[in-house]
Amino acid sequence: MTRILLAAASAVALLALGACGEGSPGAQQTRSGIWAAGSSTVFPFATRVAENFQRTQGGAAPRVEALGTGGGIQAFCQGVGPSTPDIANASRPMKKSEFELCQKNGVTDIVEIKIGYDGIVIATARTGASFNFRLQDLYLGLAKEVPGPGGAFVANPATTWQQVNPALPNQRIQVYGPPPTSGTRDAFLELGMAPGAKLIPALAAVDEADEDRFEALAHTLREDQLWIDSGENDNAIVQTLTRTPGSLGVFGFSFLEQNMDTVKPETIDGVAPTVETIADGSYPLARSLYIYVKKQHIGVIPGLEQFVMEFMSEAAAGRGGYLQDRGLVPLPANELAGQRAIAQALTVMTAPN
Repeated sequence: MTRILLAAASAVALLALGACGEGSPGAQQTRSGIWAAGSSTVFPFATRVAENFQRTQGGAAPRVEALGTGGGIQAFCQGVGPSTPDIANASRPMKKSEFELCQKNGVTDIVEIKIGYDGIVIATARTGASFNFRLQDLYLGLAKEVPGPGGAFVANPATTWQQVNPALPNQRIQVYGPPPTSGTRDAFLELGMAPGAKLIPALAAVDEADEDRFEALAHTLREDQLWIDSGENDNAIVQTLTRTPGSLGVFGFSFLEQNMDTVKPETIDGVAPTVETIADGSYPLARSLYIYVKKQHIGVIPGLEQFVMEFMSEAAAGRGGYLQDRGLVPLPANELAGQRAIAQALTVMTAPN
């Protein structure tokens, strides 16, 4: 569900963005304030920056929306001007196809900034059974198709976790997770499902012979209601776990930290998600978080450059900063300095691979 921090309703600093290059009749629309849209994982961090920015800078209130990474980037890439966001929040890197959409629609100068790290957690209610998943258990439990007799791939027959791995609890498979528009889902597929599939000989053979076929198998979750798409609101997944005994949820580490009184993380290959294991990469489902800035709006949208620098400041993104209090795992000092330099110079990204 779309969440909006603050509507940019002030009449102060109304801005015409026709100079940004929109040639349509709508090019002379106006709006006030900074607009960021995208990842539900990045949403609480962008919200906190917006709150601090508004308190210290005044003027029109920044608007922050949780549309999912895919939804935010789609809106960002629709063009240049007041009807499109200034910033796309993302819990995965921009895809080549998204970059090309931006270019096609005149969004030619994009600044990619890594803001920190997050982990994707698999969690249960604190009163639930404990799991130590192998990476391949994620694929075998949640893929739509799995290896069957004679080398064929068949509809996933497993209905309990013990059928997937005898060492797991004898508990039904019922997992609530993010929808296809979510960067958390994309990262779960890339970091969990695909690497888990490669540990299964039949899937490893497919990967060697046909990469497209492997990706289709590894990236397609089951559709028989044992994996349940639960919208962009990760807090809703957390709440579902407490109401649905025996269920598991997939969401970002920051939401775990905010709800440790009601839910607990499960380990993967014996590693629990913590600030330390996410920062050093030992937790298998660790990932980077990003903001994408429309450079063509810098100097046109009042305060946009200052907002970005607030996001990357030591007080916000540094170790012990206020974003760490919200659950962001900070970048190492040297890496943060490098990303801050990109923000200061507004260095335009190149096309993704």
